[in-house]
Amino acid sequence: MQEVIVIEDAAAAAVSLDPLRATLLRELAEPSSAAGLAAKVGLPRQKVNYHLRALEEHGLVELVEERRKGNVMERVLQATAAAYVISPAALAAVEPDPIGLRDRFSAYWLLALAARMVHEVGRLISGATAAKQQLATFAVDGEITFASASSRAAFVEELGREMARLAAKYHEPHAPGGRRHRLVVALHPSLKTEPHEEIQP
Repeated sequence: MQEVIVIEDAAAAAVSLDPLRATLLRELAEPSSAAGLAAKVGLPRQKVNYHLRALEEHGLVELVEERRKGNVMERVLQATAAAYVISPAALAAVEPDPIGLRDRFSAYWLLALAARMVHEVGRLISGATAAKQQLATFAVDGEITFASASSRAAFVEELGREMARLAAKYHEPHAPGGRRHRLVVALHPSLKTEPHEEIQP
């Protein structure tokens, strides 16, 4: 079982978005049979089997073992991942394009960059998994509280200068055997934990 699988196929995305099938995927974090799942979700085994076949057809669950139970052969299945993310590639015709939204202060550009990252990293994970190789990535996640909008703007300007300096220092486009890496730095307001509070622009 992988930690996360990025779904790029539109049909697989549609299958995974069905609420019952999503529930079955969650339950299949641990191997189980149609009979075992039927007891958990309160549905007939035949109906559960129907949904499991759809999930298996699209690579969202896989066969772990077959074991005889009485006169029947029971199939034990497990989800192929602990979690799933749907790539914008599943809606390729309307996938956001960062190239057309190059305003660094635009939330839409940030969203388009995030969508591209899901698509690209998902493809890289698939390739690395198929080749049985590690994928070299790095990420930073944290929060910062600004005293004012002006301090936030000053931070953004300073961060931009430092990123440009570091990029110029290490960027060697003509190095033999060098490999390009994509660098994305994002800043956005944190979501409030209290439901009655609103995000301030």
